[in-house]
Amino acid sequence: MGRLSQESFCHAPNELFVLPSETDLQLVFAELNNYYFNGEVPVCRIRYNARFSNSAGRITYSERPLLIELSPKHFKTQPEALRETLLHEMIHAWLYDRTGDTGHGADFRRKMRECGMTSIYHDLGNVRPYNESVKRYILRCEKCTLELLRRRLPSAAMSCGRCSKRGYDPRFPLTVFEVLETREVGLTTGTKQAARSGRI
Repeated sequence: MGRLSQESFCHAPNELFVLPSETDLQLVFAELNNYYFNGEVPVCRIRYNARFSNSAGRITYSERPLLIELSPKHFKTQPEALRETLLHEMIHAWLYDRTGDTGHGADFRRKMRECGMTSIYHDLGNVRPYNESVKRYILRCEKCTLELLRRRLPSAAMSCGRCSKRGYDPRFPLTVFEVLETREVGLTTGTKQAARSGRI
């Protein structure tokens, strides 16, 4: 199968690239769906997520319709990668609808090659997110494992509201953790087991 034209994502030298609107992305989705999948990709909602820093694209299977999110900051500097990243996430949606598969296995790679793609990796590097989270501290109760996000360090001693229902109780202090970075650790499936083993 040949490659679909990328004219809508190309620009002349020194020309300011303007990202397609989310409405236009739905039209591109429909075009790619018809060309590469015979219209078999299920309905997906496409939107930009300005918080992404180390991922160019992501699909969320728990949403209905399925949600595909794209990083606007990555494509501001590498607009030619937008179409291929969307196509990558569409392969995930197509396979999930057919078999429940969410990985990059043999079926994914086979379809990827049919679409003229050569790598399962987006490989667009890391960028600072447009809207980076301002919440920098986690307050955790070691007894019940309740966690709270806060912008600032607490100015006074605090105890867990779940464990100390009648006001401050020094038996249930909150441990403060500073959030230094965020990184993708995989899908939510198996996250509890990973946390218990100390991998996240």
